[in-house]
Amino acid sequence: MTDTTINADEIAKFAAMADDWWNPDGDFKPLHKFNPVRLAYIRDWALRHFERSETERRPLAGLGVLDIGCGGGLLTEPLTRLGATVTGIDAGGRNIAVAKVHAARSGLDIAYRETTSEALAAEGARFDIVLNMEVVEHVDNVPLYMKSCADLVAPGGLLFSATINRTLRALALAKFGAEYVLRWLPRGTHDWNRFLTPDELKALITRNGLRIVEETGVVFHPLADEWRKSPDTGVNYMVLAERPA
Repeated sequence: MTDTTINADEIAKFAAMADDWWNPDGDFKPLHKFNPVRLAYIRDWALRHFERSETERRPLAGLGVLDIGCGGGLLTEPLTRLGATVTGIDAGGRNIAVAKVHAARSGLDIAYRETTSEALAAEGARFDIVLNMEVVEHVDNVPLYMKSCADLVAPGGLLFSATINRTLRALALAKFGAEYVLRWLPRGTHDWNRFLTPDELKALITRNGLRIVEETGVVFHPLADEWRKSPDTGVNYMVLAERPA
């Protein structure tokens, strides 16, 4: 294992697609489709956990949010509109450049940095909400990465994680189906061997002092053309954890 989470090949892969981040019909179309369900999950739990009212115009005001592997800002922008003070970090400079330009055009104040989670954790940074969404399958030294994610969560804060299960069904659907049959993703986007099972992910979270709050699956409904939460964690899933106050 390395003492950094950066995988140069993965960074290069996403850098090649960076200009397409905000194209809903481009290389990141699956993430645009996936964004509503994960954003709603984050918002709803944040409102509940921090006892905020959904009737407020900016219900997340005063909360610090970190989006690790923020890409072009698909999560940072809507969370900023909800009132949160958002920091987006990414190891890919092209992603950060795209995110900064889009935020400026949208009139949003978002702190973007080209850095890693372990570097930020070493600075002593802490956030009320840390997002580890569709990133863990693209990093090196997963234990170091998950430790840094946990270290960045302030007491009483939340860690949201989303990834793909290492099952044969995920190999068929999330890898071969999405990349070769449906062509939702460019070929080579995912490596099935890098996927984590829910138990593996939860073990990495709890060993770093956090408590698991909930685990949920996410499945695609083709007739409705949308992703929805589900008890089925066989392919895509999300895990919510909290650091005791």
